[in-house]
Amino acid sequence: MSKQPSFQKLQYDFAAHLRNPAQVPAPGGVEDRRLQIYRDLFYNNIEGFISGGFPVLRSLTSDEKWHRMVRDFFARYRCNTPYFLEISQEFLAYLQQQRQPEQDDLPFMIELAHYEWLELAADTDADSIPSSGFNPQGNLMQGRPLVSPLAYVVSYQYPVHRISADYLPTEQPQVATFLIVYRDRQDEVRFMEINAVTAKLLLLLEEHTDFSGADAVNAVASELPHLDRELVYNGGEQALQSLRQSGIILGTELKQVKV
Repeated sequence: MSKQPSFQKLQYDFAAHLRNPAQVPAPGGVEDRRLQIYRDLFYNNIEGFISGGFPVLRSLTSDEKWHRMVRDFFARYRCNTPYFLEISQEFLAYLQQQRQPEQDDLPFMIELAHYEWLELAADTDADSIPSSGFNPQGNLMQGRPLVSPLAYVVSYQYPVHRISADYLPTEQPQVATFLIVYRDRQDEVRFMEINAVTAKLLLLLEEHTDFSGADAVNAVASELPHLDRELVYNGGEQALQSLRQSGIILGTELKQVKV
């Protein structure tokens, strides 16, 4: 069995030390002053990207706890992507899957992290809003509403879009929060708070690619037999119109003509 080349072993030892300098000794023959430059450079780069991706979570976390989390992520988590823009996604995965919860964790920490990551994901999404292939003034009930590819419907147990140093809920609200996070035509990331019915309406349009607006609204109404059907129908139509005014619904899809 061939031995690992000495220069390659030095690289592995060097990388392992940079990841976890507290537990992995530095390779021999390198001045510690020089090593410190690399230790600071690598860690500060990673920490800077994470802080920039989760500004609210960072502001609500003590310095000691924050750096302990980032250090643990840097030392133990194995990223699946080499791209700097996706470090936030990897840190979110670390929080969700690998990090052990602590007693003083904010109860909404994971949800807040997901919301902040989603804002960044919407901002950097390589997709774009189409300029053709739909009728912006089409009848949303008779036609097939076209939802922007840069709109994301999510639900949270906590109102994460309102959380700040001045609003820190300690108990989970009885009613979930439904949001649409989206990027508009001016490339501004925005959010809209919606109710559960509107969220269900959009989910049905995503699941059933042949549904018209009326089909989706009627499907929602059938799931709410205790409510007046006409009231639900009118409310659904108003919701679709409101989503179009906000740019979340672009219009109605143009039917493809078979040749």
